[in-house]
Amino acid sequence: MKIKSTILKKKLASSWFVDLRNQICEKFEDIENKHSDKKIKFLQKKWKKSKTKSEGGGEISILRNGKIFEKVGVNISVVNGFFNSEFKKKIPGTKKSSKFWAAGISLVAHFQNPKIPSLHFNTRYIVTSKEWFGGGMDVTPCIADNRQKKYFHSELKKTCDLHDKNYYKKHKSNCDKYFYLPHRKEPRGDGGIFYDYLNTNNWENDFSYTKDVGLVFLKIAENIIQKKSKHKWNERDKKIQLIKRARYVEFNLLFDRGTKFGLATDGNIEAIFMSLPPSASW
Repeated sequence: MKIKSTILKKKLASSWFVDLRNQICEKFEDIENKHSDKKIKFLQKKWKKSKTKSEGGGEISILRNGKIFEKVGVNISVVNGFFNSEFKKKIPGTKKSSKFWAAGISLVAHFQNPKIPSLHFNTRYIVTSKEWFGGGMDVTPCIADNRQKKYFHSELKKTCDLHDKNYYKKHKSNCDKYFYLPHRKEPRGDGGIFYDYLNTNNWENDFSYTKDVGLVFLKIAENIIQKKSKHKWNERDKKIQLIKRARYVEFNLLFDRGTKFGLATDGNIEAIFMSLPPSASW
């Protein structure tokens, strides 16, 4: 059945982001508590975009100082409002009106063990006078592991190929270009997939792809964490991790679109900077 109602599309997309958040938090808590003497849970905090207007908001879920996770944040949001005059020039469908609606989920995980790569994932659905999905994922190891990289990209390709044989090549290329530090002349990590403005004129297919991206992220994350959490590490490894995290910070503050979008739309500062690691070294 072809869904035509924008209201229904918004409801389905925003409900999915909540459901995926719940699946991720439940799985990560399970992983953490299998390695911990005390039960650790995500702390959740709701926020509103505006105290005086009905512009939506979101909920931050944070888990800190575990045996496995040093810091992991999962943010969901449903917001609306108007882009400022400068930012709307960069957004499709804002010539006649700068009004927007956006829902999404974003996650960044930093680990105690330097052998486990930092994990990043997000997907979103945005509506102006046009509508589209966007998102993706990438991994940032501080210690190279070609077997892990091969597994990661193999799983991504299998998921992309279920929807379009061209998606993996295209979205991998987008990721390689996007997650690049030009001032360092180096990629942020092992890449992944990244897509934006996805609208094939088949909303159901685009939504299905976006859901599958979320599910394969959870599968990949669980596999990597379970395997790498058994690896031993030392202080030298930790120093390498902190230096790599500094690169992560540089990218997110200087180039990340999500950070810029959040700041340009008066988003919650705590949610916007959730991605930053608890410590880093330059």
